[in-house]
Amino acid sequence: MKPPAARSAELKRTGLVGTLRCSQLFSGLPEEELAGIAAFTRPQALAKGDYLFREGEPSRGCYVVQSGAVCVHRVSAAGKEQVIHVFRAGESFAEASLASPTGYPAHARANEAGTVLLVPKEPILALIGRRPDLALRMLGAMSSHLRVLVGMLDDLTLKDVETRLLNWLVKHARAVAGGTIRLSGTKRELAAELGTTSETLSRTLARLRDEGQITVAARTITVADTDRLAARLRRNLGEA
Repeated sequence: MKPPAARSAELKRTGLVGTLRCSQLFSGLPEEELAGIAAFTRPQALAKGDYLFREGEPSRGCYVVQSGAVCVHRVSAAGKEQVIHVFRAGESFAEASLASPTGYPAHARANEAGTVLLVPKEPILALIGRRPDLALRMLGAMSSHLRVLVGMLDDLTLKDVETRLLNWLVKHARAVAGGTIRLSGTKRELAAELGTTSETLSRTLARLRDEGQITVAARTITVADTDRLAARLRRNLGEA
């Protein structure tokens, strides 16, 4: 029978390999290569509100979320926060920083307590040199992040907060059964994603709720009639 320390180390390695296997970045790699990556991967526990890195810091590597949620965001010169994306279990981020001389391009903060895996820069770049297919996986992950950014840019060019919120509600309501959208973060985070303040978002949600368009709960928003809301969005955009 293995001693407790050996069993603990084995369980830790198994957990690391399982998280890496579930990520887009490393899924499909052979077990021995996952074990090799797990050997130099470093888990980091985060309390809610902890910063993982700040914009401009030298890159230590890329990350995979094991549990919890990490908000990647930028802060304007005026101090306004713009959420780029909230990453959750199995998602990787900061891959682009591996090849960037300017370090991390944004801030990363824990929205929920959890654990992330730091995949250090030097050993992962060495592995990419031996496994070009891993570079392609990394490009795929970065392409996904880019699509998120392009979609956000489209949303932020809409003319007012109501139109941006309608666009967000229609898009998300059509992706779920029954029109009930489960918020992945707080309403403050949603406001930052939409490029507005919590107060303005609350007023806009209240107006739509009073009109019977939506029902708002602590962590959900239910759209009563997605087609009717989409028609209102088209009117706001001058398309109907």
